[in-house]
Amino acid sequence: MTPINLLGIPFDANSSFMRGPAQAPPLIRKALHSDSTNYFNEAGQNIKDLLIDAGDISPMVPYDALQKETSKIYTPSDKWIFLGGDHSVSYPLLQAVAPHYPKLSILHLDAHSDLYDELDGNRFSHACPFARIMENGLAQSLTQVGIRTLNKHQKEQAERFNVSIIPMNKWTEDMTIDIDGPVYLSLDIDVLDPAFAPGISHYEPGGATTRQVVNFIQRHKHLNIVAADIVEYNPVRDVNDMTAFVAAKFLKELAGIMSAG
Repeated sequence: MTPINLLGIPFDANSSFMRGPAQAPPLIRKALHSDSTNYFNEAGQNIKDLLIDAGDISPMVPYDALQKETSKIYTPSDKWIFLGGDHSVSYPLLQAVAPHYPKLSILHLDAHSDLYDELDGNRFSHACPFARIMENGLAQSLTQVGIRTLNKHQKEQAERFNVSIIPMNKWTEDMTIDIDGPVYLSLDIDVLDPAFAPGISHYEPGGATTRQVVNFIQRHKHLNIVAADIVEYNPVRDVNDMTAFVAAKFLKELAGIMSAG
């Protein structure tokens, strides 16, 4: 099994509605290590034996330095899971990862397409990372799953960047995405319905269940996922750390399929 490196990115200054996701990385770890559960995923793998924890980037690092700070730690010969943080961190993370994978594709699970050219005058808002990623050629393709907030501007952006979108109302229980070559998976916790994840900033009803996302992850062990992020968990809104445990569950399942690939 391939070891998986873990790195926290405690940054949320580009959140458009409320802050809080910067607090997420240590709380996801706390849930992962909680005595109320164990380290095994549903494939029977002991994730404690797979993960190499690189800690967190300093919370004092400004946005324009995230790529540089990540690159100091990131090693392209290894596989990585990054814990955000708001979704704006995906852009500097891809700036660090993509140069090592010229034919990189992105698989993105989210309620929102995050394709705004700018939001409230901020081109680096957490609503904009995939516009920055695609216009800078950091991925050859972008597939988005679970979207349920697409407006006219973001639809035009999706067409501009040739984005493949599978909206939440087209989600099927046997859905499988086939992508050749290396893949970066970006998992925004708000792909879930808020009933399953109260610890998110933007409540968008009609989302996936925890079981649906776990099954989706498990069905994609055939992909060559070289790096992934889990973002937008907001502890400020969480209830009894329940969303932290959901994020830790996704971490265990994702680490398992990445280690086998």
